[in-house]
Amino acid sequence: MIRVRGRVRSLGLPIAWGAAGVAYKLLCPLAQESGLQARIVTSAVFFAVGTALVLHVRHSLVRELRQVRRVAGAAQRALLRPLPSRIDGLDVAAAQVSAERGAAVGGDLYEVVATEQGVRAVMGDVRGHGIGAFGTVAAVLGCFREAAHDEQDLDGVLRRLDRALARHLRQEHPTGAAEEFVTLLLVEIRPDGEMLALNCGHPWPYLLSGVRAEQLAPGDPHPPLGLFPLPPVLPTVGLGRLEPGEALFLFTDGAQDARDARGRFFPLATALSSAVAEGPLFPQAVVARISTALRHHTRGTPPDDIALLVLRNGRPAHLGARGTSRTATTSPQPTTPL
Repeated sequence: MIRVRGRVRSLGLPIAWGAAGVAYKLLCPLAQESGLQARIVTSAVFFAVGTALVLHVRHSLVRELRQVRRVAGAAQRALLRPLPSRIDGLDVAAAQVSAERGAAVGGDLYEVVATEQGVRAVMGDVRGHGIGAFGTVAAVLGCFREAAHDEQDLDGVLRRLDRALARHLRQEHPTGAAEEFVTLLLVEIRPDGEMLALNCGHPWPYLLSGVRAEQLAPGDPHPPLGLFPLPPVLPTVGLGRLEPGEALFLFTDGAQDARDARGRFFPLATALSSAVAEGPLFPQAVVARISTALRHHTRGTPPDDIALLVLRNGRPAHLGARGTSRTATTSPQPTTPL
């Protein structure tokens, strides 16, 4: 009933303007004359009526667009929940941006959870961006948040994600196979700092240590999820050890593929080295510096969705594995828009 009343009120002004134009044409003696002055006045009246109607429609569309953006922003915040600034001894920071100007949702996804096996993180990139990719992001993230706790090994988590994506695509495209896929990087950081990973078509992360930024590339990734069946055996790949004070930088390919006005790619490795050299290796500072560099490089309009995630080992060096906590601490931090 409230919605109907709102619709009636929104139509009241156009109806009034239209009625005024019709009344002028039918009842005003000047409108019946055929002289030049009468025609000018009549044209002015109908021009005013038409302008008022156009402005009213524009105002209504802008109002509805703002409402849609508010709803989309709320959905995005509920889906990509703000991450705690510290999880099981790791300092955490994240940022994301949609490639669609003014859009509140994108096709990138990330999550970090503390499990019995260690801290597990996912970074993914859904084909496409905006509202169209939102459902796939929800399906993958929802499955990861359950599977990360339920599965003993990363290969079990990845197979759960693959099945969840397949179900989602069958529901969204019941008439035939769709060319939809998700690149995905799963990382497990154990209490002693050992890092394991499974990669499905996603960029490998960078290890930030001291003043160095080194991309870890232990092998060829598997194909993205959704394109081909997973192989029968999925051995995890070792990424080395994350020592206290070091950080792991995860990102989507929108960061390294961003181009400037001359078509030059964003120098991600150089930007990371500069960000590390500028000051202490705090995740929020690294994310802010890379975000600023990306905005400057693309003039604020990246061609693809971008997500950044930094995990820093904040555990005291002398405690080792036995001195860590299993719980996420401190309050969640808001996702930083680029």
